[in-house]
Amino acid sequence: MTKGEAERAIRYLCGVWAKESGIPLRPTEQPSFSDFKAWLHGNGHGHYLAFKSLAGPDYDAEAWFDHEFGQGWRN
Repeated sequence: MTKGEAERAIRYLCGVWAKESGIPLRPTEQPSFSDFKAWLHGNGHGHYLAFKSLAGPDYDAEAWFDHEFGQGWRN
């Protein structure tokens, strides 16, 4: 899987996870990336974290996660 394919999937799945978890896309508190990551693995989506990256897949995925939830200031 390419990094671009993974990014599209992770960003989409952020919305799915948020909806299932009752989290607004612009939450007042920072959603948990580790909860999201556990959800990915628990729902058969863990393979989206298997791509080549200089910084590492978790780092990139967390940056996309933060951006999707309006937490870009954290990066």
